[in-house]
Amino acid sequence: MAKMWDARFSKEENSRVNDFTSSIRFDSRMFREDIAGSIAHATMLGQCGVIDPAEADRIVEGLRGILADLESGALEIDPAAEDIHMFVEEVLTNRIGDTGKRLHTARSRNDQVALDVRLYLRREIDEIRALLKPLLTAQMLLRDDGRLKEIRKHTNISPLGSGALASTTYPIDRMLTAELLGMDGVTENSMDGVSDRDFLAELIFALSLIMTHLSRFSEEIILWCSGEFAFVELDDAFSTGSSIMPQKKNPDIAELVRGKTGRVYGDLTAILTVLKGIPLAYNKDMQEDKEAAFDAIDTAKLCIELFAAMIGTMTVRRERLRQAASGGFINATDCADYLVKKGLPFRDAYRVSGRLVAYCIEHGATLETLPLDTYREFSPLFDEDVYDAVDLDNCVNRRTVYGGPSAESVKRQIGLVRRAVSDPD
Repeated sequence: MAKMWDARFSKEENSRVNDFTSSIRFDSRMFREDIAGSIAHATMLGQCGVIDPAEADRIVEGLRGILADLESGALEIDPAAEDIHMFVEEVLTNRIGDTGKRLHTARSRNDQVALDVRLYLRREIDEIRALLKPLLTAQMLLRDDGRLKEIRKHTNISPLGSGALASTTYPIDRMLTAELLGMDGVTENSMDGVSDRDFLAELIFALSLIMTHLSRFSEEIILWCSGEFAFVELDDAFSTGSSIMPQKKNPDIAELVRGKTGRVYGDLTAILTVLKGIPLAYNKDMQEDKEAAFDAIDTAKLCIELFAAMIGTMTVRRERLRQAASGGFINATDCADYLVKKGLPFRDAYRVSGRLVAYCIEHGATLETLPLDTYREFSPLFDEDVYDAVDLDNCVNRRTVYGGPSAESVKRQIGLVRRAVSDPD
C-alpha cells in the first residue's frame, strides 16, 4: 500500500519497519477526536478561503459519514493502516475523490496528533472525575479531583496550526479552530505546540496519586476485613472465595487495586523517560506517549469504578468499632488531660495515665469501666467526673479544633465536600 508521504523515497518500506512504526493498534481509539479535529480544520479552511467553501462542506460531510459508519460498525478500521490519521484521510479520499486530499492543507500530522491527544484526554478527564464523584467524601480524593480540574485547563488548548514545527504560510485562523472544538485557547509557540506533553505527564502523575490514595484506602479495607479486626464486611458481589479454605472471603478488589498501583507508576516512569532526552519539536519517540497514557487511564478508571462500588455496598460493624476503640485506650490522653485540669503537670499526668492503661491490660478492664477506688489508687485527684472525661463519645466531640474529628467539625467538612462536588467548574 502506497504511503501518502512516500514521494521522496525511491525504495519501498521494509514490512517489518511498517509493523514497528505503525500506531494504528492503539491510536485507533482516538478516531472520534481525529475526525472532530479534521471537521474543525476543514471548516476553518473554507471560512478563511484557503480552500473553496463548497469543497470544505464536502469534506465535512464525508468526515461525518465516516464517523457514523465507524460508530455503527459499518466501517472497520484497517489494522494495516499506519495510524488513525492516515486511515481517516485515505477513506475520505476514496469516498469523495481528490477533494479529500485538500483536508491536509496547512496541517501536519505533528499538530494533528497533538490535537487528538489533547481532545481525547479532555474527554477522559471528564469521565474520570465522574467516576471519582462517589468517593469524594475522602479529603485526599477531593484533592485529586482538584488536580484533574487544573490539568483539564492545561489540556484544553489547541496546537492545531503549529504545522510540523514552524506553522504555515496559509492565512489560517487558529482561534476559530479552537473555538469550534470548544477549547480555551491556542498554544503560543509552534515548536512547543507540537512537542509539549506536559499535560499528558501531569495526567499520569495525577492518576498515580489517585492510585496511591486508593491503595492506602485498600490497605485499610484489607485489614478491616480480617478476622482480627472485623470492622467491615464486603458485599458478596465484591468478594471472592478461597480454593481451599471454605470460610474465607477475600477482598480481592482492594488487593488488586493495591497491586495495580505499581502499574500506573510504571506508566508515569515510561512517559518521563521518553520525554527526558528528546530535542525540541516532534520526534517519533513521542509515539510512545499514548500507550502509557491509555494504560494508566484504563487501569485507573477500572480501579476507581470497582472501588467505589465496593465501598458503596460495604457494611460497617459499628459495635465492633466501638469495642475496639475502648480496648485500644484511645482515651488515655483524655485521662491525662483530666489530671492536668486538676493541677497536675502534664508529664506527671502522662505517667499516671500510662500506669492505668498497664493495669487495665493486666486485669482485662478499660478506662471507662475501671472502679473509682482503683483510679484513686493511682492519684487522689480522680473523682466521679473522670468517667465523663474518658467517655469515648465525649473524647471525640470535645476535639472541636478546626479540622478535628468532632461531630460539629465533621458536619462542616461534609458541607465543604458537598459544595465542592456540586461546583460544575
